[in-house]
Amino acid sequence: MVKAVAIITVSDTCFKDHSKDTSGQALAELARKLYPEANIHTLIIPDERELIERELKYYCDSNVDLVLTTGGTGLAHRDVTPEATKAVIQKEVPAITVAMTVESLKKTPMAMLSRSVAGIRDKTLIINFPGSKKAVLECFEVVQPVLSHAMSLLQNNLKEIRSIHNSMQFGHACPHRSNVDVTKVAFRPRESPYAMVEMSEAWKIVDNLISQWPEHFEILPLEDAMGRVVAQALSAMEPMPPFDASIKDGYACISSDGSGVRRVRTALTAGDAPTSPLLPGECARINTGAALPAGADCVVQVEDTKLITATEDGQVEIEVEIMVAPKPQQDVRPIGFDIPMGTVLVDKGDVLDAAQIGMVAGAGYQNVTVRAYPKVALMSTGNELQEPSELKLRPAHIRDSNRTMIKTLLREHGYDSIDCGIVRDSPELLVSAISDALRRADILVCTGGVSMGERDLLKPVLLKDFGATLHFGRVRMKPGKPTTFATCEFEGKTKYIFALPGE
Repeated sequence: MVKAVAIITVSDTCFKDHSKDTSGQALAELARKLYPEANIHTLIIPDERELIERELKYYCDSNVDLVLTTGGTGLAHRDVTPEATKAVIQKEVPAITVAMTVESLKKTPMAMLSRSVAGIRDKTLIINFPGSKKAVLECFEVVQPVLSHAMSLLQNNLKEIRSIHNSMQFGHACPHRSNVDVTKVAFRPRESPYAMVEMSEAWKIVDNLISQWPEHFEILPLEDAMGRVVAQALSAMEPMPPFDASIKDGYACISSDGSGVRRVRTALTAGDAPTSPLLPGECARINTGAALPAGADCVVQVEDTKLITATEDGQVEIEVEIMVAPKPQQDVRPIGFDIPMGTVLVDKGDVLDAAQIGMVAGAGYQNVTVRAYPKVALMSTGNELQEPSELKLRPAHIRDSNRTMIKTLLREHGYDSIDCGIVRDSPELLVSAISDALRRADILVCTGGVSMGERDLLKPVLLKDFGATLHFGRVRMKPGKPTTFATCEFEGKTKYIFALPGE
């Protein structure tokens, strides 16, 4: 299990302006997707060999499992990342960088100028990546399939090592076997065995099953809780306002004094705490929102008063005349007028909006407990697919747009997702990829492989290798008739699978 990953960007330019670091950000995002439970450390340092060596040793000594560097692998005078890495590692793993170079050469001859190094120090794997975001994305795709096994070897995880080695004894490049037989193509079903369900019925099935997903909670800062479902009711811990407040600019008075001349005792603005109570015949100049002094029970607006005397410089009022006799509580917002103490501000199950967040913040809450989102994994299947990032389209291939679209759609509704990439139409590879996805997520959304073709293997793999229950395998809609919804038990938890057509 990978517990910690360090991403080190080596660049004089990025060290001076962190906003220019795109390759390090890309690596960090890829690492988070691959190891969502791991702590991801990021660092930007200049092209200084001693500093690079020091940071590499620090992370290795701190039991970080994987250190990925980006930058400083070229031919420039200050490109010294490979030299620093060689000085730190105890064993080199040259095939990793050879594989990266071979794949990169398919896209650009400039890959010949990269001098990346990969190796281990104690139980930490260190890999140098080039300094561009594009190269990082391409090279990470090359090394990703071997990273988990490399971690198992370094951590001496015998169970995982034996599993992979045993699978290789059966001639598979994948650490899983499948119970699906793809050799008898002629005997494949000619008609779908799944009943057609109406859209309304499909929705009911999904709602009934998803509603059984056990509730999980997390505590978030208020500013991050927009659109989240509140897990418990939040009540006002104090009245609002917490004091009698003036609604007008004017004078706080004692209503029983009636009209007439008053001595101006003091002046109060919002935020001032009155120090002593008013006495009969006194008033206090007051601004909107300010707290009334003790003894005052009303406010007379400035328009209903007249200045009688003031200091010669006009800076201090001495006496004013109250022209209209006030009434008790006139232009006063009493304690708890807006929100009495104990009032439920948001109820359990409410979806927080901006107004509610503002109200809760005003009540003194800084954090809120919300229902945790399920973790969603995305996966595409198909021999014909290639990543959108690949500039050159391979023969008989198309770029995979489904994952990008679904990822964006999920984000539109507030959900993050785990990208599990493209899986070829092989039972063994599907078993491996689905196992990895279900291990990392609660819900798997995959596209392709659910129709009637000889390489549409997703349904058989779910049934025969995962013991899944297919709640429906066809829906009366166009396009999307083969849409499938299934559940299965995986490592003691119920997992939900949405298998969508690829087109």
